[in-house]
Amino acid sequence: MVRRIVSALVAATLGIIVLILDFKPLYTVIISVLSVVAVYEIFVATKYIKNKVISTFSLIFVLVVPSIFINVRLRENLPAISFFFLLVLFVIMIYMHEKISFEGVSLVILVSLCIPLSLSCLLFTRLFSEEHGMFFMIFTLLAIWVGDAGAYFIGTAFGKHKMVPKISPKKTWEGFFGGLFCSGLIGIIAPNVYEMLYQNFSGGTVITTDKIFFVGTAVICSVLGVVGDFSASIVKRQCAVKDFGNILPGHGGVLDRFDSVLFAAPFMYQMLHYYFPLAVMG
Repeated sequence: MVRRIVSALVAATLGIIVLILDFKPLYTVIISVLSVVAVYEIFVATKYIKNKVISTFSLIFVLVVPSIFINVRLRENLPAISFFFLLVLFVIMIYMHEKISFEGVSLVILVSLCIPLSLSCLLFTRLFSEEHGMFFMIFTLLAIWVGDAGAYFIGTAFGKHKMVPKISPKKTWEGFFGGLFCSGLIGIIAPNVYEMLYQNFSGGTVITTDKIFFVGTAVICSVLGVVGDFSASIVKRQCAVKDFGNILPGHGGVLDRFDSVLFAAPFMYQMLHYYFPLAVMG
């Protein structure tokens, strides 16, 4: 418990420093590094890291994928870039068909595209609005991680009824609903705090936020975080590993910490396309 809290505080401190700097190229580098480490952890867990040629090619591709997504001109050529990636993978499979299976190539394709894309949605959320994007990104992370922390502590204290014990023995319904409640609180508190801060730092300009939107998306992000957590747990159980890594003491690997982001971040980014929850009053 102590290691988990200390590790979380150190990670939070580093995260706050990065947010204060608000340097977009740095965000891209961080997303790229997190994506590479997460995909590497999958390869290690599934033992596919033994296929040096295809795993190395995949990790190099994953390293540059966030830059492709962010750069408008490169993003326009994403279908061609993806075609090249798939072509090279299948050429490698043909050449090394005795060592590489179709199932293995399918695994590489899935994680090499989906993980960096999902994590990049955090950066897309920041870039969605030059003025308010920082708030959207921080809100997304708070909704996910406060819900996760709430579920952990409430589940530890009061949890009795297991959710899916064969997948994740420690997850309880008490913790699940506790997490939803904590995320819902973020949906209430965060926009109110942002309204106050914005008025104070913008020379008196008043904005209003749609509280129903923020409460609703916060709760859904919490639910999607649980889906991501369970999805990662299934992979770990089938691969017979406890954690994907040990880079974060008490939390495991990068994927152990960011599995809850994989579905929630894309959801939040898409919701902002459908509805903009802020209005300037004057």
